[in-house]
Amino acid sequence: MEGPIITTAYGKVAGRQENGVNVWRGIPFAAPPVGALRFRAPQPPESWSTVREAFEFGPVSHQPADSRGTRFGGTRPQHSEDCLYLNIWSPAGGGEGLPVMVWIHGGTFVTGSGSQPLFDGSSLVARGNVIVVSINYRLGPFGFLHLSQLGEGFASNQGLLDQIAALQWVRGNIGAFGGDPQRVTVFGESAGSMSIAALLAMPAAEGLIAGAIMQSGAAQTLPPRQGEEIAAALLAELGVSPGGDRGLLNTLPAERILEAAERMTLKLTGGSLSMLFQPVIEPLSLPEDPAAAVAGGSAKGIPLLIGTNRDEGNLFFREGAPQADFEQSLKALEMLMGTGDLSDIAQHYPASWEGQAEILTDLYFWINSVSFAQNQLDHAPVWMYRFDWTSPGHPLLGKAVHGAEIAYVFNNLSVLQRLGVEVTPAITRLSEAMQGAWLAFAHRGDPGTPELPWPPYQRKGRATLVFDGDSRIVHDPDPEKRRRLIRNMGNSL
Repeated sequence: MEGPIITTAYGKVAGRQENGVNVWRGIPFAAPPVGALRFRAPQPPESWSTVREAFEFGPVSHQPADSRGTRFGGTRPQHSEDCLYLNIWSPAGGGEGLPVMVWIHGGTFVTGSGSQPLFDGSSLVARGNVIVVSINYRLGPFGFLHLSQLGEGFASNQGLLDQIAALQWVRGNIGAFGGDPQRVTVFGESAGSMSIAALLAMPAAEGLIAGAIMQSGAAQTLPPRQGEEIAAALLAELGVSPGGDRGLLNTLPAERILEAAERMTLKLTGGSLSMLFQPVIEPLSLPEDPAAAVAGGSAKGIPLLIGTNRDEGNLFFREGAPQADFEQSLKALEMLMGTGDLSDIAQHYPASWEGQAEILTDLYFWINSVSFAQNQLDHAPVWMYRFDWTSPGHPLLGKAVHGAEIAYVFNNLSVLQRLGVEVTPAITRLSEAMQGAWLAFAHRGDPGTPELPWPPYQRKGRATLVFDGDSRIVHDPDPEKRRRLIRNMGNSL
């Protein structure tokens, strides 16, 4: 069934009504970043004069192949540099001044899209009377190559600038869809959550965000020197010398850039866990490390909901999977986090794949999130969670691994069924509890509900909502481990 036709600042868009929800797919929020716009900051889209059919998702950013076939639900979307599109779900009954939830997908800054089936916003909209928006942004070398140092209009943090362009589009247009542009909550997972940390520190994003939900990711950036070295290595792979013809960067085939990025990554990391393409500290877009900026008040007045999964690292380290030995893994983590020697911390973990999984969980995800929450406490209310639910006996979800909570937040439990999980009444109740908390946060800036009260996270008590079969508040989970990690990481919480 056709949905309403909405007039945006750039032209009219026609959506569809599906299962009681209006959906618009593939709306351009920026001009295609191709040719002379490649590696540059995004520009506004061109207007159109006829009614644009927003029935199909737009292309996704170039990215490595989905080898398991699960990322896009078995479909094969078009991959293109022309990928800056967003999708909107709204209540079929209409409304005005509704809260807006903008989802920023994860994928280590190299994979993913707002069009993944897991991120369908229908359930959130139908239950919560909100507007849901999902966005694409440039990934890998197209979105996170540190090139502003070259001048000539080249940018850095292109993917983050895409996210800001999408939020600016929402600010200017979401009112026509029934949303309140002053009540925009950003939520995201993994690299999406790390993106939110950066957005909270970026001057260009000021005023665009009313609330933030960060799932399994906190401040994560490259220092300028490392960003420069990675960019130089990729340019060398492409045959672009420091004093050579930089115009080649506008004309080289996208496939050649992707192939060069794969070769460079293998040379620099040896195949170890790494993120060479990620936000970089640089004066034009992200002048300060997000953790420090937030501690200084860059996100003043923006309530924060933040948390992690109990077994994040078990997505990356599993029994029987090929992996580096413990020492190699530790060195990779030191490079990934930009820390010094972690050997003192490592003494508290078994030198096995289980130890590798646990140390990645604790250092890269949990303690970084605790620290980020602490940094925001003086500037706005904060709520902390931990996701503990598992499906015993399942080869992947037998642990509360990285990304396991997403299906519960969106209440897209059919994804679990495709993974061989029986959706039990307990799973449904957990999903309803999580989704209810996220919706309450979007409406009121407080995730507590009558069914599940949730006190704020504070220095004294550190109340943490553990989502499990019996969701409950736990005060200061693992306090000895928290103090030890913070002490060894050179902080003082």
